[in-house]
Amino acid sequence: MTSYLIGLVGTGIGPSLSPALHEREASRLGLPYVYRLIEVAGAGEAGEMVRAARRLGFDGLNITHPCKRAVLPHLDELSADAATLGAVNTVVFDGGRAVGHNTDWTGFAESFTRGLPGAPTGRVTLLGAGGAGAAVGHALLTLGTGELTVVDADPERARTLAGELAARFGAERARPAATGDLAELLPDADGLVHATPTGMAGHPGLPLPAELLRPDLWVADIVYRPLETELLRRARALGCRTLDGGGMVVFQAAHAFHLFTGREPDTGRMLAHLTDLVDG
Repeated sequence: MTSYLIGLVGTGIGPSLSPALHEREASRLGLPYVYRLIEVAGAGEAGEMVRAARRLGFDGLNITHPCKRAVLPHLDELSADAATLGAVNTVVFDGGRAVGHNTDWTGFAESFTRGLPGAPTGRVTLLGAGGAGAAVGHALLTLGTGELTVVDADPERARTLAGELAARFGAERARPAATGDLAELLPDADGLVHATPTGMAGHPGLPLPAELLRPDLWVADIVYRPLETELLRRARALGCRTLDGGGMVVFQAAHAFHLFTGREPDTGRMLAHLTDLVDG
């Protein structure tokens, strides 16, 4: 039987549940499957990790913060989605070639559709313009968001992502803004999506002042460890509809699992795996 060796490349990934999430589902499918964490000091090490993994016989890699864009020059080929988004979260070693994919955007889209059905999307604010933000922005506009405002601590990064999205979806549908503009943006927004590391186990805290939240604003967070971030806790206390990062991580992981193995995982079972792992 074919066995699989998979890795996760990123910074601060010690708390990641990806190894257990993948390995549990593989076990249920009867697949020999080993998933290893590959910690890097920064994005500059992404290329060397890809080369080392290929030499060591890995079948594939997941790529996370801060390497999703930095890894691009070190791959032999990109899927259509990865090329469009300019970010990779999954690398498959295929016949000696390293092929980059992006399953983040489909993961967020499915999670949003299931977790916030009927949520208004006329105006949405996206906080975070990195690799994950690029995937989330693409998903939101694909799902029909009328106007997406991209906010980032780095104004140039916000301008770049907003420009890329506007080029794909229309100039009137994406625009950049600075973090200092949030107080003016959020009163008119239907929803807020948070796509930065703030709130993760290694980066606790709030990504914006809590007083900017209001009860009729829906709030989605892509952080999944912990599932209830400080942002979601404050939003729920106000009565906001909220969406945690669990669905996105499961659906993107399921797609990556399929790319690695050719087998279709059970997403319902993987959601149960995640809940069990987080509770544990």
